[in-house]
Amino acid sequence: MADLPVLSGGSAGALSDGGFEVSYVADGGAEQRVLLVDARSVLLEEAAPARRFRSVRTQRHFSGLWWSATVCRHVGYESWLERDHLMLLDFDPAVVGIASQPFWLSWVAPAGDAYRHVPDYFARRADGSAVVVDCRPPDRIGPRDAVKFEATRQACGLVGWEYRLVGAPERIAVGNVRWLAGYRHPRHRLAEVAAVLRDVFARPARLMTGAERAGDPVAVLPVLFHLLWRQELTVDLSVPLHASALVTAAG
Repeated sequence: MADLPVLSGGSAGALSDGGFEVSYVADGGAEQRVLLVDARSVLLEEAAPARRFRSVRTQRHFSGLWWSATVCRHVGYESWLERDHLMLLDFDPAVVGIASQPFWLSWVAPAGDAYRHVPDYFARRADGSAVVVDCRPPDRIGPRDAVKFEATRQACGLVGWEYRLVGAPERIAVGNVRWLAGYRHPRHRLAEVAAVLRDVFARPARLMTGAERAGDPVAVLPVLFHLLWRQELTVDLSVPLHASALVTAAG
């Protein structure tokens, strides 16, 4: 098939009549196909993956499952880049739902050729808004990929979804979040210790100093890191997390 031309504003407007279609897997495993405009009312954050995750001996990327604290279940990824952005969605307190490989987006080019693309993630925010994410380093976006990403961006714009085409996240910040993710499970939330920590850090204090004020650091630190993951406590994640980092209660 020939590459789809990048859609102009006028073409995108024409497609709002149904030129884009969305296919997703509903509860029970049945595939559903709807016009893009009707997909706005679908809980795509609860959809099963629209295509299978490939895992073959010769593949150059790494597939796996991430246990999401947001949805309390595993969510798939097909590369470490996808895993990092899935982790960042999980870390975002505004996000309340996440699905991987959430749907096929299908459309027909003006020349008559049919195309389709499955984004990497669909996330729902607490306010009802949504974000669609594709993960691809800029140096690995070929002309055909660029056209598909642009068409996806325009389709998302038609229904009011944010669209993100993302590459590698900032190294230090994602390293810090990866560390905090080790404490994302609710088992690390000990209510009494959490209450003490919120009092201790009501005013900014050094991380280890505050932990020692709250009790035995061996017992306190996992709870502290969990509260940092939950962003009930905050710290500057743009620099490496360390014992002297200033921590304070959110808000």
